[in-house]
Amino acid sequence: MPPFRSGPNSNGPPKDYIPGVGRGAAGFTTRSDVGPAATDGQAGVGSRAAASAAQQRQQHSFGDAPAGYVAGRGRGVGGPGGGGDRLSGETMMSEDPLETAAAEAEGQYDQEDDEADAVWDAIDARVQSRRQKRKQSDISSGGADGGDTTSRAKIRAQFRELKEQLGEVTEDEWAKIPDVGDYSLKYKQNRKQDVFTPLSDSLLEQRTIQNRDATAGNQQLASTSQAVDSNSGYKSVVTNMSGLSAARGAVLGMSLDKTADAVGGATTTAALDTTGYLTSLSSRAPAITADLGDISKARLLLKSVRDTNPQHGPGWIAASRVEEAANKPLQARKIIQEGCEACPLSEDVWLEAARLHPPDVAKRILATAARKIPSSVPIFLKAADLEHHPAAKKAVLRKALEANPTSITLWKAAIDLEEADDARLLLSVAVENVPHSVELWLALARLETYENAQKVLNKARKVLKADRSVWIAAAKLEEGQNKPAELIDKIMHRAVTSLSKNEAAITRAQWLEEAEKAESANAPLTSAAIVKHTIAKDVEEQDQLRTWTEDAKSCLARGSVATARAIIAHALGVFPNKRALWMQSIQLERQHGTAESLDNVLAEACQRLPHIELFWLLRAKERWLGGHVDKARQVLSEAFKANPDSETVWLAAAKLELENGETERARVLLQRARERAPTARAFMKSALLEWEEKNWAPALELIDEGIKTYPTFAKLYMMGGQICSDHLPDKRQGVGRARIYYQNGVENCPENTVLWILASQLEERAPVLIAGGDFSQAAATGGFTKARSLLELSRLKNPRKPELWLEAVRLERRAGNPKLADTLMAKALQECPSSGILLAEQIRQSPRVEKKSKSANAIKRCPEDPHVITAVAELFASERKTDKARKWFDRAVLLNSDLGDSWVRYYAFLHKSGTTEELKQFKDKCVATEPKHGEIWTRITKDMEHRHKTVAEHLELAYKHLQSLTEGTVG
Repeated sequence: MPPFRSGPNSNGPPKDYIPGVGRGAAGFTTRSDVGPAATDGQAGVGSRAAASAAQQRQQHSFGDAPAGYVAGRGRGVGGPGGGGDRLSGETMMSEDPLETAAAEAEGQYDQEDDEADAVWDAIDARVQSRRQKRKQSDISSGGADGGDTTSRAKIRAQFRELKEQLGEVTEDEWAKIPDVGDYSLKYKQNRKQDVFTPLSDSLLEQRTIQNRDATAGNQQLASTSQAVDSNSGYKSVVTNMSGLSAARGAVLGMSLDKTADAVGGATTTAALDTTGYLTSLSSRAPAITADLGDISKARLLLKSVRDTNPQHGPGWIAASRVEEAANKPLQARKIIQEGCEACPLSEDVWLEAARLHPPDVAKRILATAARKIPSSVPIFLKAADLEHHPAAKKAVLRKALEANPTSITLWKAAIDLEEADDARLLLSVAVENVPHSVELWLALARLETYENAQKVLNKARKVLKADRSVWIAAAKLEEGQNKPAELIDKIMHRAVTSLSKNEAAITRAQWLEEAEKAESANAPLTSAAIVKHTIAKDVEEQDQLRTWTEDAKSCLARGSVATARAIIAHALGVFPNKRALWMQSIQLERQHGTAESLDNVLAEACQRLPHIELFWLLRAKERWLGGHVDKARQVLSEAFKANPDSETVWLAAAKLELENGETERARVLLQRARERAPTARAFMKSALLEWEEKNWAPALELIDEGIKTYPTFAKLYMMGGQICSDHLPDKRQGVGRARIYYQNGVENCPENTVLWILASQLEERAPVLIAGGDFSQAAATGGFTKARSLLELSRLKNPRKPELWLEAVRLERRAGNPKLADTLMAKALQECPSSGILLAEQIRQSPRVEKKSKSANAIKRCPEDPHVITAVAELFASERKTDKARKWFDRAVLLNSDLGDSWVRYYAFLHKSGTTEELKQFKDKCVATEPKHGEIWTRITKDMEHRHKTVAEHLELAYKHLQSLTEGTVG
């Protein structure tokens, strides 16, 4: 049962109430009952009196104790000897006086117990006296203030009267009293989360300005919102700091965009002054706290360095620079002056002092430094730089040379200030004082006359026995005087021998570098001589051809044409029968040489390798292109002598005559070719000549003769079929003869796809040709059916031939069967999934919405096919993506420059999106490339009406043909 508490509705515990009696507990009194916590009635009573009173109350409740009863003895407390712990002593203090007397009779207190009692009594008296003094002081202060004497009374006593008056309060008055609310700690902790920091007016105004530039409706950039308390309805402003950060980033991005627009779309790097950026940084006043950190710590550290080692120059320099960075130039100058006194032999300290002072003061400082350190070259150079007049500079440098006659830097600086004659005199003195300087010897040789330069270089060669520069300078000197190449070659031979004797470590790569430098110095003979005597150094015999070829290519890549020419010439001297080397030399001269140098190389190649017809033909062609027809004929006549039975030479001679309008001479040469070197190409060229002259009967006779001799040569069947179907006056008879030619062709050459395609096209056009151009009557005869069956037969005999599938698809489109054409295209791609021509045709014929997906699929299958790349480029061009289209067209042309169709389609694109200058440059590039293949290209170039036209004219005709095909498709 809890103890009774005094309160406004309680009058204290009942009479004779003992706490704990109901549960069998015995009452007792502790020291706290007599301390400050005691009640008013117990405050002045001693501990023994309280214990007696409690014992009496217990006796009245439970009766008297038996005679001789000692409390606690049963549990070992007390005893005959009077021992026991402190608890037993405390218990005995609370016992009855009779029992205490009985216990004292059994065991008396000793002297120590008396002393302890005395100490405790003294403590109690001291505490009681302090309490009395405090109470008196409170009463006196209360009386002086006019208050009552109960100011230190308990709170319940102070509010007793007020609580008694609460009984007079009515129910209405009680209901009108407002609720105080919950101010517990738990509520305060929860409320801390709802406490918001108020914003300043400047921040709110700035946020308002930023919101004007932000995107309307962007909730992420909203920085403020209203929070409403559900209980009180109070509204407060909630600040979203993350929103402020996001808005700040958005405003910054907008500012950067405005800046970019202000500079006209230039990039950030272009808007900056990259050349003067570092200069502007150095001229800017540094922020001490931001750029240098704690200047005071740096000062203390550097002061410690100076005090520890005053002769350490970098410490003084660093200290002065710290002061300079802190915008204290006077303090910096003072420190560096002290450094000059402490380190008089440190040139860096003197130079730093000169830098920190004005020019006039710096001159005096450097004069003192020169006296202190006369051997310091930087001090003299700095002093010369501070002088503005050339005479003063010369005086300073001459004074410096007197103190440092072996300084190459001072000699160079002094010579640069002099005219040619004075410089020559100074150089003559300089080479005597500094004989090991190659630069001074070479400079003197350049200023001297030819005879004196020879003497100077001879002296230099004796002094500098292991330096190659002197020998190369001597060779350049002779070449500059137009001396023969033999003399230059002799000088370089002596140079290599002398340097080897003196054990000069010069690698092959260094010699090649010197050769390229000689070429750049306009000394090609010297470069060639260097290559001749050093190119074979450190190269194994079996690696010479490969190594020299790579060296020549590397030199050409760096623009050193003369060096590459010399390397190839030396390689040809060692390997004169290597055709690849001769071709490399011819290509070099064709790109970087003259017509004369190219003819010389070709003549030498023909002389070295007379049985290779290619060199003879190239030489004849170059002379013919140069307008020298007679010289070209002469070359071919020499080729006949070297190769009497060469088909290539005979055909080239016939072509030369035909191109120059000499038809009869060409016919005679072809007849001789058929007699002396009978080949299928000889019969074909002979038939072409008669075809071009429109002699159909002789042409067919030559074709029949050639077919009898060479039945597997497919081009003869093609020519016969085309002549019969297109040029014979009797169309029915012509179609029949053409069928015979094609039928014999596919039987003897079943793998030739062009023959099958020509045969199917003949069957497709046959009804039209026979009907005289009446297409309606021709369609009823079933020309498409025969062509379709012929193509199916060709695909059975030649599976996986994309050309046959492509022709079948186009046949169905011409026949008006687009769905069947799509079906055939799907089958074709299943059989030939990596065919570029099929994928390109699919891209071009697909609906516009499917072109992109088809293009992506085609690029995945054939990423390097020029047909696919060209089709994708056309797709970009149709979507007006000019830059992308141009890039893809360039890629297609680079992948296969021999494919004429890519050139034609690119040319058509430039006609729509390019300029006149671009068209001209593109045409020149096409002429230089000379493409040979392509469906559209060959249809133009192999037409008899256009055979003798130029590449530029072929390009224009092919472009017009492509336009007609496009318009026909659109129509």
